[in-house]
Amino acid sequence: MRAGYALQGDDACIADARHHAAAFLDRARAEHQLPVSADARDLTQLVVSELVTNARKYAPGPVLMEMRVSVRAVDVVVWDSDPTVPAARGSDPSRVGQHGLEIVHAVTEHLFIEQEPVGKRITARISLSDTLSGSRTCRS
Repeated sequence: MRAGYALQGDDACIADARHHAAAFLDRARAEHQLPVSADARDLTQLVVSELVTNARKYAPGPVLMEMRVSVRAVDVVVWDSDPTVPAARGSDPSRVGQHGLEIVHAVTEHLFIEQEPVGKRITARISLSDTLSGSRTCRS
């Protein structure tokens, strides 16, 4: 199951993206009887929020989001127009903000960042079960 969403780069796009993600997982559970845990639903909304927030903050124009689900995981794919590959910053307890990529990396099984001819595409994989399984990878 998969779905795509074109989000405007306005203030409402982050809430819209979270709503789309929750509705997508609710459909996956209801229509395909996939085992979507409450934690997976919450973590997916968190990842969507972080990725779309970064896209809105750093890239002009619209944001594209795709959701894909399998029997064990959901992929959140976000495209924006900025080709700059983001990097997690070093740990600094006194820093306020700019922890989004660290958060996404901590709660996902897989994080893959691709530069596109225009912009970049970030794919984050979240386990549908209550626990993260396997080793996490991050590739650019």
